[in-house]
Amino acid sequence: MFAINFPNLHDCCNVHTRRDFLRLGAVGTLGLTLPALLQAQQAARPNGHDARARSVILVYLGGGLSHHDSFDLKPDAPEEIRGIYSPIATNVPGTQIGELLPRMARVMDKVALVRSGAHNNDHHETATNWVMSGRFGSPFGDFPAIGAVVSHQLSFRGALPPYVSIPRNPSFTWELGKSAWLGGRYESFRAGDPNQTNYQVPDIAPPVGFNLQTERGRRSLLRAMDTLAEQVQGNDQIQTYGEFQRRAADILVSQNARNAFVMDQESDRTRDRYGRHTFGQSALLARRLIERDVRFVTINYGGWDHHAQIWNGLNRKLPEFDQGFSALIEDLDQRGLLATTLVVAMGEFGRTPQINRDMGRDHWGPAASLVFAGAGVRGGFVLGQTDRRGAFVTRRPVAPADVAHTIYDAVGVDPARWLMHPEGRPIEILDRGEPVRELFS
Repeated sequence: MFAINFPNLHDCCNVHTRRDFLRLGAVGTLGLTLPALLQAQQAARPNGHDARARSVILVYLGGGLSHHDSFDLKPDAPEEIRGIYSPIATNVPGTQIGELLPRMARVMDKVALVRSGAHNNDHHETATNWVMSGRFGSPFGDFPAIGAVVSHQLSFRGALPPYVSIPRNPSFTWELGKSAWLGGRYESFRAGDPNQTNYQVPDIAPPVGFNLQTERGRRSLLRAMDTLAEQVQGNDQIQTYGEFQRRAADILVSQNARNAFVMDQESDRTRDRYGRHTFGQSALLARRLIERDVRFVTINYGGWDHHAQIWNGLNRKLPEFDQGFSALIEDLDQRGLLATTLVVAMGEFGRTPQINRDMGRDHWGPAASLVFAGAGVRGGFVLGQTDRRGAFVTRRPVAPADVAHTIYDAVGVDPARWLMHPEGRPIEILDRGEPVRELFS
């Protein structure tokens, strides 16, 4: 007799590969439903290889960084294309970047530059959800962000949440890059702005009268409450509440977790090195979090949507990025963390070659620059190329799915796996793309 024991059909955390569906086809004549067959394949299986990265830091440049004025200057183009900045030499022979990035010029031997990011969408919300998930959908976020999937697949390593956003998820008119149908349990933990005076993490500040010893004594009651919540089937909101309640309590009673957010533990010299601005302190907090085994940190550094007076905007934004990002790379390297931390900097698209009548650049999906570092990335490497106007990729295009695939591959998540939607539909983590293997040694 052929028998299959089915686990709880309400569990949406199951994962499956394309190969599973080939195997399942062989028993389709049993008359079992596809969701039931998927549940039957629930037994844990390893990913395809050992992870090269323990953690990921994604620096998200929301609005769209101008590649013409940062990492892909065209000094020989007409003035209305090349802009006002000149290229400068870096510590990698033959590689030049924009003059407002002098500190980045000194760490280019530790990063790889991709000058061929490319897709065909110029809409903020749609493009943001696309590049943050690797899957194309509507502006409203049909697919979970990479960080949410990593949280779902790899879970917690301690008291701190596996997925943290600083200060919060990207947004234009609403929050983007969220956990979508994976549910609130895999949403990012929003850390707030660490550059604020008397910074405290939202929602976990100890209540009035909080006593640590007493609170530890109440943990058994919290566990009992969580168990009750977990027994409620098919209700993500209730289960999410129980999960978040337990995790908030864990942060409160875990000295290691609470200390992660105490920025004053860093010396003035270190804080000054990163920059006393939101991006610099966000980069420093990201380093503190991955030191404590947070798996995925998104630094949301928006404000790059310069349709008008782009030079005024970039004169402020690029030096902040230059200081904070270069300090992050150097600090990770000096602490021995860069070898196991994948760092990615990107926006949702680049900017138009032609400077418009308002002295700005508009949205441009066909070309963008991205930066990768750590976890085996080839320092000093430049991948891809755009044409003489910086308008279109002429060599080695890198699509959003390729970037997502590269991140998943680095942390040991198989993007060919299928996740079960709460409605009972299996959905692939990625439906296309491949890792950008040239980036790695």
